Amino acid sequence: MAITMTENQLTWTDRPRVQVLADRCAGCQECVIRCPVGALDMDAGRWVAVADSERCVGCRQCVRTCPFSAIVVTGPALAGSRASTEVVHPEPLVANVEEVRRGLGSWEEALAEAQRCLSCPDPTCVRGCPAHNDIPGFIAAVVDRDLAKAHEILRRTSVLPDVCSRVCNQAAQCEGACTWSLAGEAPVAIGQLERFVADTMAPPPPEPGAAVDLSVGVVGAGPGGIGAAWALLEGGASVTVYERDPVPGGLLGWGIPDFTLPDAVAARPWRQLQDAGVELRCGVEIDAAGLEGLLASHDAVVVATGASVPVRLPIPGADLEGVTDATSFLKTARAALETDDGAPAWRSAMGLEGAAGGGRPPHVLVLGAGNTAMDVARTALRLGLAATCVDWLDERFSLARPDELAEARDEGVVVRFARTVTRIEGDGQRVRRAQLAKTRQERADRLPAVLHGEGAETVDVDLVVMAMGYRVDPAVAAGLPGTPVRREAHGVPDRRWTASGVLANPASAFAFHNPVGKLALGREVGLQAASFPVRERIWVVGDSLVGPATVVEAMAQGRRAASALLAARPSRPDHKRPARARRALVCYASEGGRTAQVARTVGDELTDKGLSVRVLPIERVGPDELASADVLVVGSWVKGFVVAKVGPAPAVRAWLDGLPRLGGMPVALFCTYGVDPRSTLAQMAVAFERRGARVVATAELRRGGNKVAAIAFARRALAGARELEAAPPEPLAVR
Repeated sequence: MAITMTENQLTWTDRPRVQVLADRCAGCQECVIRCPVGALDMDAGRWVAVADSERCVGCRQCVRTCPFSAIVVTGPALAGSRASTEVVHPEPLVANVEEVRRGLGSWEEALAEAQRCLSCPDPTCVRGCPAHNDIPGFIAAVVDRDLAKAHEILRRTSVLPDVCSRVCNQAAQCEGACTWSLAGEAPVAIGQLERFVADTMAPPPPEPGAAVDLSVGVVGAGPGGIGAAWALLEGGASVTVYERDPVPGGLLGWGIPDFTLPDAVAARPWRQLQDAGVELRCGVEIDAAGLEGLLASHDAVVVATGASVPVRLPIPGADLEGVTDATSFLKTARAALETDDGAPAWRSAMGLEGAAGGGRPPHVLVLGAGNTAMDVARTALRLGLAATCVDWLDERFSLARPDELAEARDEGVVVRFARTVTRIEGDGQRVRRAQLAKTRQERADRLPAVLHGEGAETVDVDLVVMAMGYRVDPAVAAGLPGTPVRREAHGVPDRRWTASGVLANPASAFAFHNPVGKLALGREVGLQAASFPVRERIWVVGDSLVGPATVVEAMAQGRRAASALLAARPSRPDHKRPARARRALVCYASEGGRTAQVARTVGDELTDKGLSVRVLPIERVGPDELASADVLVVGSWVKGFVVAKVGPAPAVRAWLDGLPRLGGMPVALFCTYGVDPRSTLAQMAVAFERRGARVVATAELRRGGNKVAAIAFARRALAGARELEAAPPEPLAVR
């Protein structure tokens, strides 16, 4: 049944019905391309979309992707029932670290959930996943009962399926971006299906690639280091990982309790990496001076040290005995829970043997109510302690995951929002009390106001744990120029993003109303930045690159940095290897074709000099193209008149605004002009230098000018790049 309507003929039904407003339809076919069930087609005679409501499932993809609001879908969405999985809180809770979140229990459950997937032609879930897993692909393999194929698909983008499926906030990522979620329905349980694959068949080990003459040092053995080491090993590099802790894993090892991430799962990647040949050196801390030493012994270094410095509240009494941070607490608690006597060992380690009294357990006050705070509080319960979390944010705007918050409260954690600690008091040197004040927060984008004196109270405490997050060690950050990178996308989003529909709606209530499209675009900024060195031969990933982030982001950035590093094949000065062809990217904005002709002339000359050259219009040059170049040449025509502002072409200006940090890349700039170019090249040079590039040559070329000048510019560009390469690297800053 084909239906085409005008706006004044809309009708409403009790089942999904798709209606096309013929007077608005422009025949762009966006809806036809993206409909996952074939409910839309084109009327070739009128060149407007037509709908078959018998096929419509009510997913509303057509509504989100139509640029002209020409489609209306009424009636319910046929999303089906989402699989429900059990959360178990063992009794008694003390000393019990049994995993509380259970996965899908059978093939029947997994198949029923997998069959809810629409296999969308432009899957928004993939955009929502920080690693860009092929989610419809691996789910289709589950439907076929082919776990080996599912692992093969996942392995293209992720080496931590068993970990990520347990610790990812899917509601703000893949599941929040699922087309069902965007339609206001329960999304496909992507995380549970990924976990089912990993738990039913163990993730395969890495497959070392054919050896290449490339030595890489990786600093940090957390998720970012795992992603980098894995990809480098499979690319044939020799990999040595340096970890300051006695065991690898970083946050996976000490920061996520066993009841969320069992130790056997967290340790699996490093067992496989070491068995495959990665050299792991634990108990080795690398500071800024140490990075210089690694550059002398390795061709490149990947910094994946994470955010390791706890945030502490600067209040009176913060230096009392019994005030600690989440890192110290979780490490000590893990060690205590691994012993037979559990809680008693922990109390002794933290000086709590005589704490409390009257039959009540010692009271732990946790500052914060985010993921780390929930881990601290729930761990405290397993040590036989009472736990209260306080957070100065309003619960409506808090950073806590609602599911984790509910689990903590179900176990007995007291969580109080709109409260903050203003003072910690003690008897002698030991903490005994904390002063609390109320706060007020009217909007999510405004910090709370502390209401001194209003509703103030004193609570008895035996231990205070500051669990308000982490920051990157300033001493490390000082040697990593351009970090942290802000995960914020600027300008008009790429048409591929807007056309997908992921930006059209926030996630459903099921996904806690996260702005999944905006969050995904911001993560892309960090992922792209990981492709570029922050300085010669040093790449940075994870928290060290973007500030506190997630496990899956760090892993994905590690893989991205490794891929760029393998393509760049850097070499330490004293390491002689057969030279490979340097890669040059020549890009241009051209109004009448003359700038394009200069770009081709420059490209031909660089090719004649032995470089591998790509010549592309600037609108086709994104971060991936930039990351695959050793030398960049950019050309623009000059816009403006003698009496008006003169500068580079609008397309070049917009492109410059979206540049990632380029980590010392040599750049040559030229412009073609019919009027005085004035400061055109200077404007372009400033934009590049702000992003860490180094301008090695410039040229102003009159439109229709001679070919000799273009060739001379190409030669200067090459000479400048070679001179820059031969120069000694700038020393790392040490603060």
